[in-house]
Amino acid sequence: MKLKKQVTVCGAAIFCVAVFSLYLMLDRVQHDPARHQSGGNFPRSQISVLQNRIEQLEQLLEENHEIISHIKDSVLELTAHAEGQPSLPHHTTNGSWVLPPESRPSFLSVSPQDCQFALGGKGQNLDLQMLAVYSLLPFDNQDGGVWKQGFDITYEPNEWDTEPLQVFVVPHSHNDPGWIKTFDKYYYDQTQHILNSMVLKMQEDPRRRFIWSEISFFSKWWDNISPQKRAAVRRLIGNGQLEMVTGGWVMPDEANSHYFAMIDQLIEGHQWLEKNIGVTPRSGWAVDPFGYSSTMPYLLKRSNLTAMLIQRVHYAIKKHFAATQNLEFMWRQTWDTDTSTDIFCHMMPFYSYDVPHTCGPDPKICCQFDFKRLPGGRINCPWKVPPRAITDANVAERAQLLLDQYRKKSKLFRSKVLLVPLGDDFRYDKPQEWDAQFLNYQRIFDFLNSQPSLHVQAQFGTLSDYFDALYKKVGIVPGMKLPGFPVLSGDFFSYADREDHYWTGYYTSRPFYKSLDRVLEAHLRGAEILYSLALAHARRAGITGRYPLSDYSLLSNARRNLGLFQHHDAITGTAKEAVAVDYGVRLFQSLTNLKHVIINAAHYLVLEDKDTFRHDPAAPFLGMDDTRPSQDSLPERTVVKLETSPRFLVVFNPLEQERLSLVPVLVDSPHVRVLSEEGLPLPSQLSPRWDSATNAVPDVYQVSVLARLPALGLRVLQLQRSFDGQATLPSSLRLYLHGRDVPVHKPTAVPLQVLPDAADDFCLETQHLRACFSGHSGLLQSIRQAGEEREQRVNSQFFVYGTRSSKDKSGAYLFLPDGEAKPYNPKDPPVVRVTEGPLFSEVASYYQHVQAVVRLYNVPGVEGLSLDMSCLVDIRDHVNKELALRFSTDIESDDTFFTDLNGFQIQPRRYHRKLPLQANFYPMPTMAYIQDMQSRLTLHTAQALGVSSLSSGQLEVILDRRLMQDDNRGLGQGLKDNKRTCNHFRLLLERRATANKIQDGRPISFPSLMSHITSMHLNAEALVMPVVQEKLAPPALRSFAPLSTTLPCDFHILNLRTLQAEVSCVPCKQPGPGAIGLHVVCLKCVPSIASHTLTPWQEESLPSAEAALILHRKGFDCSLEAKNLGFNCTTSHGKLALGSLFQGLELSSLQPTSLTLMYPLGTASNVTNVHLDPMEIATFRVRLG
Repeated sequence: MKLKKQVTVCGAAIFCVAVFSLYLMLDRVQHDPARHQSGGNFPRSQISVLQNRIEQLEQLLEENHEIISHIKDSVLELTAHAEGQPSLPHHTTNGSWVLPPESRPSFLSVSPQDCQFALGGKGQNLDLQMLAVYSLLPFDNQDGGVWKQGFDITYEPNEWDTEPLQVFVVPHSHNDPGWIKTFDKYYYDQTQHILNSMVLKMQEDPRRRFIWSEISFFSKWWDNISPQKRAAVRRLIGNGQLEMVTGGWVMPDEANSHYFAMIDQLIEGHQWLEKNIGVTPRSGWAVDPFGYSSTMPYLLKRSNLTAMLIQRVHYAIKKHFAATQNLEFMWRQTWDTDTSTDIFCHMMPFYSYDVPHTCGPDPKICCQFDFKRLPGGRINCPWKVPPRAITDANVAERAQLLLDQYRKKSKLFRSKVLLVPLGDDFRYDKPQEWDAQFLNYQRIFDFLNSQPSLHVQAQFGTLSDYFDALYKKVGIVPGMKLPGFPVLSGDFFSYADREDHYWTGYYTSRPFYKSLDRVLEAHLRGAEILYSLALAHARRAGITGRYPLSDYSLLSNARRNLGLFQHHDAITGTAKEAVAVDYGVRLFQSLTNLKHVIINAAHYLVLEDKDTFRHDPAAPFLGMDDTRPSQDSLPERTVVKLETSPRFLVVFNPLEQERLSLVPVLVDSPHVRVLSEEGLPLPSQLSPRWDSATNAVPDVYQVSVLARLPALGLRVLQLQRSFDGQATLPSSLRLYLHGRDVPVHKPTAVPLQVLPDAADDFCLETQHLRACFSGHSGLLQSIRQAGEEREQRVNSQFFVYGTRSSKDKSGAYLFLPDGEAKPYNPKDPPVVRVTEGPLFSEVASYYQHVQAVVRLYNVPGVEGLSLDMSCLVDIRDHVNKELALRFSTDIESDDTFFTDLNGFQIQPRRYHRKLPLQANFYPMPTMAYIQDMQSRLTLHTAQALGVSSLSSGQLEVILDRRLMQDDNRGLGQGLKDNKRTCNHFRLLLERRATANKIQDGRPISFPSLMSHITSMHLNAEALVMPVVQEKLAPPALRSFAPLSTTLPCDFHILNLRTLQAEVSCVPCKQPGPGAIGLHVVCLKCVPSIASHTLTPWQEESLPSAEAALILHRKGFDCSLEAKNLGFNCTTSHGKLALGSLFQGLELSSLQPTSLTLMYPLGTASNVTNVHLDPMEIATFRVRLG
């Protein structure tokens, strides 16, 4: 009662302040002195006065908004600690469940200023918008002659008389960290030999150059070489002969990877380079990803790289850009209006990055200058004209032939500086190849450079040598905007390398591992944040010595395994079966290790008396929420055994926002109740555990408890054996057998009605949503939001694609369907099980190859506002089939739909009838939506899959693909290693309060705040950890809430990543008398945080006192209505006070840095207030304690 009075009083206060503020505004406007001075004679001055008044009014509205926000925060503080005993759900007379009103108020308070961003300001001045380019191109694939996908190139011999052609030949070796062989096998068979030869051969001639990109391989090699060889590498880098390009752990796939993992692998690579070699990459190199996302140029730009290169772009776009000399451009983000995201990008013009397709337009000629293919070697030229070694007798003729190709290629670009890559997959692995390439090319260069009449300067170069020369030509500092080059925005999906061979299959290939990737990512982020907080609190309490610092090596290993899996043949599902298993084992081991890191951190943080903390790896204090028997199995949830004494649970919320969630726990008895840490009963629902459509698992029950979880915090709950069923209410179940004769094993303690025949269509309803289902299929048919009369048709159905009967068939990379999809027709009708209860209701439909579950949460807030959907897919008996889930609605979306890029931004798409069906599929890492003037329907996903909208009102996602043959892209296998895979989605229907055609026609879109938060809930599920001790009472536990203030709800803490300790290492065993040189037997390493003596392997496994705090401010669309968010959601114009953010911890230093911490941005200061513009990601080096 006291609480209600407080809320009422504060609500009245808010109203009074709002009214009084508006009164003051009007009063100030009326008594504006400028009004009396104007005299009314000058219309121009009247307009300026009016403008001033409008500006004043805007300012006052902002002030008013801030005042109200502060009052709302105060209301929350008043009520946060005043929650009385929650009242429990009850039945109404019409049979529906009603939840008691929330004891805590929730606000949605978005500043009008923060809504302006999505509306767009002055717009962009672009030369190339990729949506417009797609609409423009005919995609007619005409034969271009020697350059089959291009055109004939001609030039005048005197074109270079005034400005000579400057040619940079860039030797490179593309090393896949796993594809046909595993990462380790590639390393031992090839990569170590490439790098060893590189050190030797580069020192033979200072004119030689080489570039390297994959730090995963380089770091492994570095760990196994001598100090002398390390010193030689540093010299080669220092004098510009060797360049580290991009510098990520891998060259990541850009379609399926999530931006957390893309950034993490970039940080891992850059931090390794800084600590071991002291080098900072300047240029990006991405020759092999199968299409390109506009997220990558943003990340590279924010990491302080100044230029980048891409290769695998649709051949029709390459041809168009070549014809218009647009292959080099400034790549700008769609939301950027001030050019701050511009980065210079070079697009390679021809089919491949191999030697035959890089010197010029004619591969038959270029192949003759790949000197690995000299007669007598293992590979030759498919065009039947072999290379010839360069001699004094033939150098003039050979050089002239090559120069002709160089000149033709240069005609496709705007400058007289030419880039010519020289390499291929795993090249330069033998000293003979180094000699063949470098000696023969040097003879050609020497000849060309000695002939002034040819007007050419040719040399070996690094990637940055090329970009620097280009910038020097126009007199601009690298990184600045290059005049005379077009500005482009958009992305380069989907990719086709020839004919109608679209690489859209890999968006879904091996979905089991795509899902496991995201589970590991969520655990890594959670473990990083909890570990950083626990370490800071332990340091503050002075007991760092007892905290398991060794967990840092588990974190470091998980970062690297997640990073490795972002490789463009790993997350893509395009590696050999044995390699996929190797990746799976790495992900699985890291997932298990991260659970240990989370358990140790949670154990320390929930102890009321930190002095009682003891880390015992053999007997952990907390158990895991689930376990996986092997790398290719689905998780099995832990069953908590109830005793006479209470069992305690610790629930971790990885979100930076408080959440009201239904937390599921498996128990061994139906006689259970759940209490808060203070001993108050919490609303919960009891349901059976099923291992098939009709078989309830004996003695296992799920209790789903409604709990409010602190932001990034840990909540302590109690489970008690109890025969008082008031708090834990049972579900009621109906089972529709549709005439099938199957045995039913009924659960005890939960009522089940078995109905042998088909049902009529039926609906389930909560306080937020009503969803209707087909009685026959059990699948969703429509959705209606509470308080609305209009029913939105959302009809879901499964479809199957076949593959072509001709020679080209679908495989791991390619999607080549045999026409439109056909409805999925299983041999038996489904068994449909309907569960209804006070906190959730669901419909489970069991088909032969898929189990579909649609769940409605009857809870206040985010979880109750969307439908939870999962599809457990098993198509291991299919032959050349792909299973799709299609939603058909009456939303008038026409040919437009929207997909996300890497979970970071939204890219509008068009369905093009001029393109084949497979060309209209796009990657969907986290969401896709369709919309019209009234509604938006968003499909949120917990794993990357391929998506399309093949007709108005439709959204279709490919769930799994089983293909029996290779698709001739080098893999040499089909996709036959399918697993039972669970795909998890959220379906969110939103009403558009304001929409207009002009706005919708722009090449930019944003999710709503509601949509962002729904995606976060789906991708960062609460983790439940039971206290392992069953018999003894555990030490006193207390919930842990790390944040002292509510974060603005457009801010996302992407990571709080503890940095590696600076370790100085010296030799600890000197050679004896008479020894020649110094052979290092061991290293004595002193970390900056403690006095430990380490082995070399431990150098990288100790934490420092610093962490990288990475923040992302999300761009959002205010035009969608948001109701009942369930938590206090306010925005703050991008301002955030970091100094007071973490409760009980001081922020002793704050240094803004580039994204990967390589460059400080300004000086470290005591000012802890930061500002982020919408869409920006910012990294800060912080010290907590």
